[in-house]
Amino acid sequence: MPIYLFILAVVVIFLAMAIKILREYERGVIFRLGRVLGRPKGPGLIILIPIIDRMVMVSLRTVVLEVPAQDVVTRDNVSIKVNAVVYFRVIDPMKAIIDVENFLYATSQLSQTTLRSVLGQAELDDLLSHREKINERLQEILDKHTEPWGIKVSNVEVKNVDLAQEMQRVIARQAEAERERRAKVISAEGEFQAATKLHEASDILSQNPMALQLRYLTTLVEISVEKSSTVIFPLPIDLVKVFTDKMPPK
Repeated sequence: MPIYLFILAVVVIFLAMAIKILREYERGVIFRLGRVLGRPKGPGLIILIPIIDRMVMVSLRTVVLEVPAQDVVTRDNVSIKVNAVVYFRVIDPMKAIIDVENFLYATSQLSQTTLRSVLGQAELDDLLSHREKINERLQEILDKHTEPWGIKVSNVEVKNVDLAQEMQRVIARQAEAERERRAKVISAEGEFQAATKLHEASDILSQNPMALQLRYLTTLVEISVEKSSTVIFPLPIDLVKVFTDKMPPK
């Protein structure tokens, strides 16, 4: 093998080991003989000394971490299965590499324990009706504990809450009872408003006898139009008296 080919091969291997290109969302933590070499590098062209330098790459993009379903017993002693999704990203690559062995695994384990702890302190009704507050509480706790690792937790969403069949039937009965209660309240309010309006109308008619007679005649007209059968109404003396009083005396 010619010597120049050997030298060319060595140069190519050297350049392949020495030159690294990092994308816009990547950063490289460089260790030189085991010690961190300054701040994280990138993006762009990075030159390393082969054998002496070692680079650990970290992505700055948001990571979507799915928390497996956890068995939780709520404060009111209801057994449920809950899973969640955690959105986080690395904001300090050096801390994420040096201060924790595997930040992705550590964040996953912390998310599982935090999910069980927070939901175990809440009641089932709060979990079902105030999920946004639960999410905010989870995000606050996770963000506080992952900050020393150079990680920022931006959002936590509780996905599914699985209940036993018996508990689902109990909740369905409660919801049905609540709907019936609301229907009765609305019906009672309607009857109260109708009674109030009738009372006001009766006060107005009692103050004006002529208006009462006109209303009586209007009712007779409406009944005669809608009904095909013959309806006999006694003629009130007061109705006739209104007209006889206006006739001139003989």
